[in-house]
Amino acid sequence: MNNFNPADKIQDLQYFGEFGGVNPSISDSSTYTFLSAKTMFDTFEGNAEGCYLYSRHSSPSNLYLDKALAAMEGTETANVSASGMGAITPTILQLCGQGDHVVSSRTIYGGTYAFLKNFAPRFGVATTFVDITKLDLVEAAITPNTKVLYCETVSNPLLEVADIASLAKIAKKHNIKLVVDNTFSPLSVSPAKLGADIVIHSLTKYINGSSDTVGGVTCASQEFINDLKNVNSGASMLLGPTMDSLRSASVMKNLRTLHIRMKQHSHNAMYLANKFEADGIKTVYPGLASHPSHEVYKNMINPEYGFGGMMTIDVGSLDKANALMELMQERNLGYLAVSLGFYKTLFSAPGTSTSSEIPLEEQAEMGLTDGLIRFSIGLDNDIERTYQSMNACMKELGILQLENA
Repeated sequence: MNNFNPADKIQDLQYFGEFGGVNPSISDSSTYTFLSAKTMFDTFEGNAEGCYLYSRHSSPSNLYLDKALAAMEGTETANVSASGMGAITPTILQLCGQGDHVVSSRTIYGGTYAFLKNFAPRFGVATTFVDITKLDLVEAAITPNTKVLYCETVSNPLLEVADIASLAKIAKKHNIKLVVDNTFSPLSVSPAKLGADIVIHSLTKYINGSSDTVGGVTCASQEFINDLKNVNSGASMLLGPTMDSLRSASVMKNLRTLHIRMKQHSHNAMYLANKFEADGIKTVYPGLASHPSHEVYKNMINPEYGFGGMMTIDVGSLDKANALMELMQERNLGYLAVSLGFYKTLFSAPGTSTSSEIPLEEQAEMGLTDGLIRFSIGLDNDIERTYQSMNACMKELGILQLENA
């Protein structure tokens, strides 16, 4: 990764609009014309490069964004979708069928967990959930029927770090595919360069960055994306999670500022994490030396983009967590809302929101406590000012003692 800078790859892409515009033209059509019936047939068969058939299969606007995101992740190509789950579920269903098996991190986005735990078994696909940081347990869970090893670079919501290079070696040893959700760490980590076969993002989050769009992407080899979009057997083609062309164009514009935003998100999160930890608040952030996988993550990231904007604190109880979030929202410090990557700080109690699909006993087993608050730190210009206001909220509620000031 030393010679791979994803922001440079995005910057080097240059598209011209139909009339010479600096933004590519938006293809606002669901279907496309052909000058000959033969060309239509060839396009159906996937043999006519540069021709478009129907926007559920592909559109010029989506392909522009595909190319940009593939460049960012260092893969041959990509396929955008209408949501993050619209990328995750077809990818898994394309790789797995009746009788197949997935080994997954135990701490993943609640929707992904629910799909693997509750929905995939309808198709005869079983999943074993493991502590992704314990490589011996990961390898022990692999069976002759295992087809996929699935993880998040930085897990939602506990911020456990996956050692992607080591997991890639395990996957290759057993001839299975390593699929990595990189939503929490765009630009900071390039999983494909560390050996991942497939990289997924929820574009809804950092990549779009304005909390006005849902979207997803699967970045992979040309062969896999062709399979995913095959008109006869492709999970993305047949399940139909197509991204709208107008949304593709919107995400494309926001992608260009991702490098600036990620640096500020990371800077602000690092500042607050150090302050909170010094105050005696139980703080989890991969940039802290106290994080159990700090050294692993430090050696994975492109340091220019930092350790990301996600962090958690534990204030001891759900009542205290709710009171703090409500007070911070009242003081204009952010929003009590799910998701991440917005310009304002977002905070939620994951056990009752983004991870509520995970049964309570399993939440307890993985360390997801009632008092846990997940923060997506915003782009605040004066982060010391933000810290002072958050500190005052904590003192007002008795989470911090006044004498600790």
